Amino acid sequence: MKHLLSSSAFLIVNKCLAKQIGLKETVLLADLISKEEYFIANGMTDGWFFNTEANIEADTTLTPFMQRKCLKSLKKYGIIETKRKGIPAKQFFKINEEVVIKFLNNLSLNKSTTINKNKVITIHNKYFNRPKLSEVKDYCLERDNNIDAEAFIDFYESKGWMVGKNKMKDWKAAVRTWEKKNYNKPKGMSKLDAQINSWQEAKKLL
Repeated sequence: MKHLLSSSAFLIVNKCLAKQIGLKETVLLADLISKEEYFIANGMTDGWFFNTEANIEADTTLTPFMQRKCLKSLKKYGIIETKRKGIPAKQFFKINEEVVIKFLNNLSLNKSTTINKNKVITIHNKYFNRPKLSEVKDYCLERDNNIDAEAFIDFYESKGWMVGKNKMKDWKAAVRTWEKKNYNKPKGMSKLDAQINSWQEAKKLL
């Protein structure tokens, strides 16, 4: 995912990330990612690579003072690690890819707004999170629907949390659907029979 921010002949800047950590910080990060990719292509395996203030300034126009200020912010966010080693000492960098990915994922989860022909369009990016067994049990108890939470979880796990050909968007809505089907089951069923019945009813929805 980091290659999306990389810079070579061009500076590629993620605008949403720039709003979060600063434009200059994002420019510096893009340049460092580009340099990291160069060292990876040439055999670097431990994640540490060096760059000089002069090279960074030539690539980004950021002065040494600006670079130090940006690095301070990037280290505060946990995005960058630095150390000096060698004779003469060189500045080495390490980019924490997991932190970068978390920043990008968090940005994708936020509500975004765009403008199209003078109309403001709000886009809600909602990602499905698989429920825990305890959450399903609590919701079923809250609704007093006698749905077997374990059967519900097992069924949709086996289907990859798909509803037909589409990814599930709202597991609570799926519980309510099971609930409606559950009213039609014969009275006096054993727990095993009820579970089998729930599976059979759910299959009809796929």
